[in-house]
Amino acid sequence: MADALAPKIAPPAWFSDSERARGASVAAVAVEDGTRSWLIEGGMDRERMLDMDRLVAPVRQKSFLVIAAALLICGPWLGWWTLIPLAIAGVLFKLADEAVERVSHPEYLLFAAWTASQLMIVMSVALSGGPSSSAMAWFAIPIVTLSARFPTRGVILGLAVTVVLMVAVSFGVDAHAVIARPPLLIMPLALTVAVAILSTALMKSDVRHRSEAVIDQLTGMLNRNSLADRTVELAHQSERTGQPVGLIVGDLDHFKEVNDTHGHATGDAVLQDVAYMLRKQLRAFDLAYRIGGEEFLVLLPGADLTQTAAMAERLRLGVAADTVGGGLRVTMSFGVSASERETAFDYKAICAEADAALYEAKRSGRDAVRGGPVAALAGAREVAIG
Repeated sequence: MADALAPKIAPPAWFSDSERARGASVAAVAVEDGTRSWLIEGGMDRERMLDMDRLVAPVRQKSFLVIAAALLICGPWLGWWTLIPLAIAGVLFKLADEAVERVSHPEYLLFAAWTASQLMIVMSVALSGGPSSSAMAWFAIPIVTLSARFPTRGVILGLAVTVVLMVAVSFGVDAHAVIARPPLLIMPLALTVAVAILSTALMKSDVRHRSEAVIDQLTGMLNRNSLADRTVELAHQSERTGQPVGLIVGDLDHFKEVNDTHGHATGDAVLQDVAYMLRKQLRAFDLAYRIGGEEFLVLLPGADLTQTAAMAERLRLGVAADTVGGGLRVTMSFGVSASERETAFDYKAICAEADAALYEAKRSGRDAVRGGPVAALAGAREVAIG
């Protein structure tokens, strides 16, 4: 049913910009059914991966410059060809950064680019002496960025790939040297594993603090703390690209009666189930928040008013279609608004309009979507089910 109800909204144009703030867009919606993968279990992992990838990109460029400078200095001894693998790695990372928001599982693309960088080091090692090459130590550098972006299972996989590559290139180029002097391989391997262990410990600390700061512990959705920064980013992006931003405010109908009649434990279960229903209806780059009590907010980058109303209708139908909290039927009311094309997204103004529309939906009988021109709302259901 979810696919049949999906409004057709393309990812916004700014997602191809290397400066885009893309992390939280996936955190809100990556749930067990739609965007989960072996590398990334859920929204928090993917949000962190994309956010850290954005932060790592400029630092990676600086590290490439340092490596390039070292290769230039060592050119008379190693040869100038050593700059070629570095240039190839830079191009591959650039292509991955530009394509990451156009794929449903960006973790595979980023991991492939990371693996390609290790293969470039293999090339450098193979052409500069194999196990006796000073470039063997460089295998440890990408391990740091691996831990910065991927959870433990990704680090283990990347470390295993690296160890296999180090052993293969060492024995493949000069097995006699490795057998005669095992430290040529053992020492770089120890360095690589040690870097993985240390960086993974830092990664776990970052994950714990990030989760406590921006994730609602009951529902797993983003919370109000993470909303302010994202709305500022969307304002800048919409001003630069001219793309609209849609906003939906939703509120569970008669939720107080659920708590009063069935208890707060059941009320919590209802909120958890509704949050799951909302997330699984959304696109992979939408942003969903629990902003207090039974109230939720969704930001839709690239969506105009008609598309926003269609998405709200989809959410309304999704919540009403199933039972929650152990067998209860609930409904939600929604208010919608959206910025105009070629106009910067003004969160306060758009949110105020959506709040007013939500009040109108409550006043007119609940279980409804309100906001915007009558024509947009009249066509919303048709778009949602078309």
